[in-house]
Amino acid sequence: MLVYDYMEYPIRINKYLRDKGLASRRESDLLIRDKKILVNGKVAQLGMLINKEDRVDIKESNKKLIYLAYYKPRGLATQSIGDEPSVIKNWESKRIFPIGRLDKESEGLLILTNDGRITSKILNIKGIFEKEYLVEVREKLANNIVEIFKKGMSTEIGNLLPAQAKILNTRQIKIILHEGKKHQIRIMLGELGYTILSLKRIRIGGINIGKLKPGETRNLTKAEVDSIKI
Repeated sequence: MLVYDYMEYPIRINKYLRDKGLASRRESDLLIRDKKILVNGKVAQLGMLINKEDRVDIKESNKKLIYLAYYKPRGLATQSIGDEPSVIKNWESKRIFPIGRLDKESEGLLILTNDGRITSKILNIKGIFEKEYLVEVREKLANNIVEIFKKGMSTEIGNLLPAQAKILNTRQIKIILHEGKKHQIRIMLGELGYTILSLKRIRIGGINIGKLKPGETRNLTKAEVDSIKI
């Protein structure tokens, strides 16, 4: 399969493949190790740079594509350094990886897959795929928080897009994000003086966590898989 298009060059090969939507960076590195990537007819090397005039080929693969909804438990990191357990380490031997992140103290829905082509689509900054969260705070919620989120916020991580919010009771709120900056909900609520007791992601686009319990997975339905391949 020929992969060629305009890009800002030179560019690292794993980023090249990721930005093309053909594989995640991690899967790209595995494909390179397995000698599945050719550059100008020669086997690619990890970390090599791709120039505009280079020809990049991916050897066809008949691997079975896997798509899972996974309930990440609270206290388990998505990615970790050293010997600390993580989602990535737990699934790496199967060559299945999470799309996106949930911080260690958050829980809920992650999509696990060996199809790196969908990574850039789900994480797209244009917010095609909403992320919905259920949050409990220690302090009593003020009614104006819905309007504050609706207008967007200026925070320590920059200007944030408007978010939808619905107060469920005095200390529980549902929040829908159209972007996914690091620790975004924690920063938004922290700047408004709230202490988060629990944070759970319950939906990504049309995929819901449903009845999954911490640590459990389920196969995505055909409709769910089709929805993330748009």
